[in-house]
Amino acid sequence: MIWLVPVIAALLLASGLALAYVIGGAAVLSFLISDNARYLAILPQKVFSQISVFSLLAMPLFILAGELMNRGGVTKSLIDLSMALIGRVRGGLGHVNIMTSVFFAGISGSAVADAAALSNTLVPAMRERGYSAEYAGAITAASSIIGPIVPPSIILIFYGALMQTSVAALFVAGIMPGLLLAAALIGVNGFFAWRDDHPRVEKGDAPALGSAILSALPALCLPIIIVGGIVLGWMTPTEAAAVAVLAAAIAAFFYSPLTLTDYWESFSRTAILTGSIFMILCAVAAFGHLAALERIPQAIVGLVEQMGLGPIGFLIMMNVLFIIAGMVLDVTVALALMVPLLAPVALANGADPVHLGIVICFNLCIGLVSPPLGGCLLIVSTVTGVDYWKLARAVMPFVIAEIVVLGVLVFIPEISLWLPRTLGLWK
Repeated sequence: MIWLVPVIAALLLASGLALAYVIGGAAVLSFLISDNARYLAILPQKVFSQISVFSLLAMPLFILAGELMNRGGVTKSLIDLSMALIGRVRGGLGHVNIMTSVFFAGISGSAVADAAALSNTLVPAMRERGYSAEYAGAITAASSIIGPIVPPSIILIFYGALMQTSVAALFVAGIMPGLLLAAALIGVNGFFAWRDDHPRVEKGDAPALGSAILSALPALCLPIIIVGGIVLGWMTPTEAAAVAVLAAAIAAFFYSPLTLTDYWESFSRTAILTGSIFMILCAVAAFGHLAALERIPQAIVGLVEQMGLGPIGFLIMMNVLFIIAGMVLDVTVALALMVPLLAPVALANGADPVHLGIVICFNLCIGLVSPPLGGCLLIVSTVTGVDYWKLARAVMPFVIAEIVVLGVLVFIPEISLWLPRTLGLWK
């Protein structure tokens, strides 16, 4: 009777309900229809066990740290640093866009925040220097997905809580894939810069390297504090998140002192985002309880065995499913719905939990720049005024490069696992 869940969910979604209510309502109604109503009595315990996870405390704190830094005028200092480092190469502003996303990723942990911030700043600058609006928007959207890969990452915390996997190991495991993604995007931008003769940044327009580093130092301290504290064993990810909030407030003071309104809006935004994520977690707990009663994971394992898929074969099939899901679902919703069903099967086939987490989160982030419902594409289109479908066409070369990087990560697990193993964070 589990087939009733998507049917009921589709009906509820058509009514205009929020996704958390759609998932939870569909699960509860399916309990009743499948004659499992007696098991609803234990549902509150299942819900609280799902959200009573210490590592989840890091999530609202990292969101708050990102909000404080974003409102503190940090973006300009990061752009100046990127401009000083790489701006004078041909296609320099495209490279600056990608490099700024790498720096910004260590602060916000959010692709949407990255896309919104750079759409307001770098896209107009690129258009003034002769780049087409579509290309400027496309590279901004494509590079924004570096945010959830490089630590701190909200979705990696989410995955770690769902799968009871070390968040510290996941954070460190995301560094190499994030840099590999940045290198691939720089390569694609370099090709278009050569083909279309994109301009360089003139010598007078690029700030001096020394002053740019000095200006960006308070912002750059934040990822160093987070990763360094975790790697050296001084802090857990949750403690590092608390320290990051304090460091973000201090760093913001150097750029643009925050007003009481800024603090209020930062706390309000954090509460709204955190509440929406926890609502989804609660709803998914109900769905997971029903799936366990109906033995869905076991059924999937049996189906995989019948199909004769090995570990790599199943991982490829799972990636195809996640890419499709990422095109139409929010990242946290797709994680919450699909990871509890498919990840245990992958682990049973010999996958490493940390490697699997990086691959899944990387995969779903590609959905943020893939039509028909790419979240970052929508943000960039809204902020810049570029037609959505023109933007979707322009971003496809970058999406292809991201899929190639995903394939490399699938087939070479050591790219993700070498650093956490070297630092003693994972076996």
